[in-house]
Amino acid sequence: MSAVCVVTTGHRAGTPELELAARLSSRLGVPLVPRAGLSIPALTKKYGVSGVLVVSARRVSYFYNGEELFLHPSMAKLRISEIKAGKTDWMIKAMGLQPGDWVLDCTLGLGVDATVASFVVGNQGRVVGVESSPVLAVLVEHGLKTYRDHAPRELIEAMARIEVVCANHLSYLKGLAAESFDVVYFDPMFRKPLEKSAAINPVRLVANPAPLSVQAVQEAVRVARRRVVMKESRDSGEFARLGFTRVQGGKSSPVAYGIIEKRGGTG
Repeated sequence: MSAVCVVTTGHRAGTPELELAARLSSRLGVPLVPRAGLSIPALTKKYGVSGVLVVSARRVSYFYNGEELFLHPSMAKLRISEIKAGKTDWMIKAMGLQPGDWVLDCTLGLGVDATVASFVVGNQGRVVGVESSPVLAVLVEHGLKTYRDHAPRELIEAMARIEVVCANHLSYLKGLAAESFDVVYFDPMFRKPLEKSAAINPVRLVANPAPLSVQAVQEAVRVARRRVVMKESRDSGEFARLGFTRVQGGKSSPVAYGIIEKRGGTG
């Protein structure tokens, strides 16, 4: 079997888990296989795949190379708390984000940045997250709509408002009208990985590793009404390569935000 992954359930699956597993299997176009008491390593060996998407009563997880990937908005929760306390969130500052804004996140990943943006723009705003990895897209879309785990209402609502699109971001940008979003955001896989980032390492297993293209940035400038923002490591040459001449961020932080301003203030 040549599929990259298979879909299965937890060991004690009920009807809801079986039905969700069937839907995700259909969306991904990969086989739905019985758990049959097998371990994850045994399933990968039996079906000749590299990954297993597991639907359990608690959550949907992707197992790959000994790592478990699932949506958990812990950093979003912390950042939202800090914003409410009046602290600076450098991504929000770089975006110049205000309630009611429309944000296009071209590299959704696990949705942490999109969740923080969704909290800031509120009910009158809009956040669309584009993710090119089908496995990551279905996992995150499901998690954003169903996560509870004693989370505050404002976090749950911010997550639920995010619209997930599984697509190549360049193709998606090309299909949009000019100035259709206030801010277009990129957080591509860093060219120089921050190896200490335990939260990001599992994402690298399934995320698109391709560098951001000049064409994508040009399309983003066309689509944005106000700004295009990119997150990268502070010493990255990507800012200069892609035309982000203005860079800001916390002095002690290993990451920074490049900004291309179209109109408005300096943020």
